[in-house]
Amino acid sequence: MATSFSSLQIAMSRSCIPSSQKFADVSTVVLGSKSKTGSWNKLVSACHVASVQPFQRSFTSSSAKSVKIVTKATSESNETSPISGLPINLKGKRAFIAGVADDNGYGWAIAKSLAAAGAEILLGTWVPALNIFESSLRRGKFDESRVLPDGSLMEITKVYPLDAVFDNYEDVPEDIKTNKRYAGSSKWTVKEVAESVKEDFGSIDILVHSLANGPEVTKPLLETSRNGYLAALSASSYSYVSLLKHFLPILNPGGSSLSLTYIASERIIPGYGGGMSSAKAALESDTRVLAFEAGRKRKIRVNTISAGPLRSRAAKAIGFIEKMIDYSIANAPLQKELSAEEVGNAAAFLSSPLASAITGTVLYVDNGLNAMGVGVDSPIFKDLDLPKEQH
Repeated sequence: MATSFSSLQIAMSRSCIPSSQKFADVSTVVLGSKSKTGSWNKLVSACHVASVQPFQRSFTSSSAKSVKIVTKATSESNETSPISGLPINLKGKRAFIAGVADDNGYGWAIAKSLAAAGAEILLGTWVPALNIFESSLRRGKFDESRVLPDGSLMEITKVYPLDAVFDNYEDVPEDIKTNKRYAGSSKWTVKEVAESVKEDFGSIDILVHSLANGPEVTKPLLETSRNGYLAALSASSYSYVSLLKHFLPILNPGGSSLSLTYIASERIIPGYGGGMSSAKAALESDTRVLAFEAGRKRKIRVNTISAGPLRSRAAKAIGFIEKMIDYSIANAPLQKELSAEEVGNAAAFLSSPLASAITGTVLYVDNGLNAMGVGVDSPIFKDLDLPKEQH
């Protein structure tokens, strides 16, 4: 399976596909982990999600090889129990999350939070990873990870094959068209997927970009090739511009569009190379411009979440995820490991009417690490009386 990172959102190279094409649509963050507790209790107290029918092992995919399944991610409040506070209510909304190919990253966590709030879930999965992902769903491999706050399972209405490196089929090189890992799948370019979603459902309300690729991510910027640099920007930044461009006509006015970024866009993170820091900086700049253009055209809000390190399978590929998590715990204002659910719940908030005036912003969900100017675990501060977490 291709690997990708959602804060550091990177997918490592695959030997059977040219590096510029190795695109991972797996939910992403380079520094990440799968948490089963975290802030789910907070979400359920706000959403009062009622039980949904058990998983019917029936999600559908437009891949010719996949087995058809039908599920819904909807939830209802209990009419006999009044909702207190300000609930995150996405009932009747439909979300398309691009970049989910396992249950271990931020894209999956975002899908779960949106489902818990009542949204219907559509996924876009990298074509070479599609069969494994669908097979894992059918066999119940992800069932434990699909449990929502009310005890029901997150349900997926449809899974679409997607390779967001390509805008339309005419852009696809011949070696990709004939690659056996793409055999049996069709209509997987950005334009084609948007058209398929329109044909199947008419419109969506929420668009999430949770994918990236940096074929030379382990190389310092000074050693990054032009092709590697441009591939990182194409897969990690322009893919979001393309996604919003093609989905904008079917995004309902008042809808929300989200992406995932990382603090390397504005701070130096040694080891996060290959042009990925540049790609994240471009993504954040594009977020502001797209917020203006999509807001004026269709009243769509555009934001990005800068997530902290997550202990995901994808993140382990670059080799220093454990150190980054340890560093965050030692130095962030909140001394705890970040959970994927916390990022998912932030995405649910930004997608909800509660965030109706928030657009063009970078929301940091990293235990406050972005606010620090120094690493307080440095020997330089060993004699200072620094505040410690109280238990």
